[in-house]
Parts: sequence; C-alpha cells; structure tokens
Amino acid sequence: MRHKAGLIVAVVIVLITIAGAYAVMHVNISALPEPGPFETSIATKAKDWYISRAARGPLPPAPTNASSSVSAGETLFGMGCATCHGQDGHKPTPIGNAMYPRVLDLGSPEVQEMSDRELFWVIKNGIR
Repeated sequence: MRHKAGLIVAVVIVLITIAGAYAVMHVNISALPEPGPFETSIATKAKDWYISRAARGPLPPAPTNASSSVSAGETLFGMGCATCHGQDGHKPTPIGNAMYPRVLDLGSPEVQEMSDRELFWVIKNGIR
C-alpha cells in the first residue's frame, strides 16, 4: 500500500514539474497582446470583489460649494485621469488602451453600475 501511495505522489510531482516547465517555456506573459477571455474574466471578478470589499467605509460629507467642487474636479480629471480615459471620459487614449486591465469608458454600463462608495474608492485610489 505504501508503494502505491509513493508512486501516486511521484506521478503527481512529475506532472506538476512538466506543467511548470511548459508554462515557463510557452506562456507569453507580455503585456502587449490582448488577454484571453479566461484571464479577463478572472481579473475582472477579482478587481470587482476587491473594490466592493475596499469600498465599505463611509463616504465623506458632500461638498458645501458644488460649483467650486465641479471646477476642482474638472482640473483634477484633466491632470490625473484624462491621460488614460480621454478628455471626455468616453474615448480611452492609446495609453489607456495599452493598460491591463484596459481603461474603461466612464459611461459604460460596468462603470455606471458601480455604487457611489465604489466610485468614490476608485476615484480616490485608482486601479493599478
């Protein structure tokens, strides 16, 4: 019985070694090609889970002066967000299209379905 268990462990170790060697020699980890649907799905689910977990904290109080807040927000968007999301937030730039995860159109259903807490967290912290 011990011999059979040892043989099974050895076979598993050999298979893991072969799979690891194949991955090292054949899997392309370059950021240039478009990721496949499996990788995209896993990464999106992980990102969404992390944002919903991280965004559980309270929202800060609403600004008292809406017009100055909008002006400040436009300035900050132009300095920190437009480089990737585009000036209007709807047409990602070549830089944004080269990122992974890809920069979203801010009018897309994926962004519009986010809660205020999630949006606040993403705007405050960004997505790496």
